[in-house]
Amino acid sequence: MSALDRSSIFLALRLAAVVAAAVYAGRQVRKPTRFVGRLFARMMNNSHCALTDWAFSRVDMSNEAIALDVGCGGGRTIEKLAQRIAKVHGIDYSAGSVAASRVHNKSLIARGRVVVQQASVSHLPFADNCFDLVTAVETQYYWPDVVSDMREILRVLKPGGPLMVVAESYKGASNDWLLGPIMQLLGSHRLSVDDHRALFQQAGYIAVEIFEERRRGWLCAAGRKPPQGAGAPP
Repeated sequence: MSALDRSSIFLALRLAAVVAAAVYAGRQVRKPTRFVGRLFARMMNNSHCALTDWAFSRVDMSNEAIALDVGCGGGRTIEKLAQRIAKVHGIDYSAGSVAASRVHNKSLIARGRVVVQQASVSHLPFADNCFDLVTAVETQYYWPDVVSDMREILRVLKPGGPLMVVAESYKGASNDWLLGPIMQLLGSHRLSVDDHRALFQQAGYIAVEIFEERRRGWLCAAGRKPPQGAGAPP
């Protein structure tokens, strides 16, 4: 075998390894596994911290509120919520994320301030009208049926309660040229500002607001459950 042939084979193996690593990392971002996924969950805790602080400054929270964090990941959002309100429930469909979130919030769980369980946004294990606030940070991209899933969240919200969706990748953002192709590779939903507004309205929310931090490519979309008796689209 010539040196050129050996070089070509080595290059092909390197490219295959890079592609395999990227695919594996993408799967861990979408659904962290119980062991390796904990590392990814911790990394997401750090990378989403400033984004979450910015978004939370846009929504009023009563210190008596009970909240649900959908797609709780490594648990940092739960911790931030618990610093401001009475009690927080977190759900994630990944066993790795649930384990990481429980470790991160161990003391709050022991004090009865936090509950974390494995569940899907499509089938929330809660009664109707039980949460004052629902948050979803960097997770809506991967929901199975985004309109139906937002209606499922609407079911568990109290009348007048807000859902807040937070994203650092959306169609038309300043960083879309970089993050857009990556998110498409991960099979995520690609929504613009107008798409987010229409989505909230289609799912039955009112008083929809969209906030952007254009310099950093951040978006916070919020809408409220209609008051009792006002009704909502089927």
